[in-house]
This record gives sequence, structure tokens and C-alpha cells, in this order.
Amino acid sequence: MSGQIRYSDEFKIDAVAQVTERSYSVKDVAERLGVSTKSLYTWMAQFSKPQRQTDQEAEVRRLKKELARVTEERDLLKNRSGLEAACAR
Repeated sequence: MSGQIRYSDEFKIDAVAQVTERSYSVKDVAERLGVSTKSLYTWMAQFSKPQRQTDQEAEVRRLKKELARVTEERDLLKNRSGLEAACAR
């Protein structure tokens, strides 16, 4: 064996969450878990990016839906005011 300890993805994700979600310092988490700070930074690069992208993609989808709804409401109000002005004549 190479002498390296293998950690499960679940362990790594939990370690990353302690830094990213619970705001512990990398040094504190690494010391508490008995891993190097280099390993923890590597895990952060590996496991934190996809979640951020997923959150951003969900936010973009939500904003696009809202924009479509507001645009439709605006167009309806525009058409209604145009008809009222024409009928008033």
C-alpha cells in the first residue's frame, strides 16, 4: 500500500460544508479532522463548485420565468390602455 488514507466522498463533502456553510476556518477543520489543509482545499475545489453552479442555474431559471411573467403582464396592460384610448374617441 502507498500509506495514504482514503476518505469517502461523504466525509470530504462534510468537511467542505464545515468551511463553506458553517464558516469554520480551513485550518480548524483540518486540525479537527486530522487532514492536511492542502487536502481540504483540494476537496473544496472538487466539491464546492458544482453546488454553486446548480444554485446559480436555478436562480437564472427562476428569474427567466419571472421576467416572462412580468413581460406578459406589461404587454397586456399596454394593449388594454391602447384599447381604452381608442374606445374613448
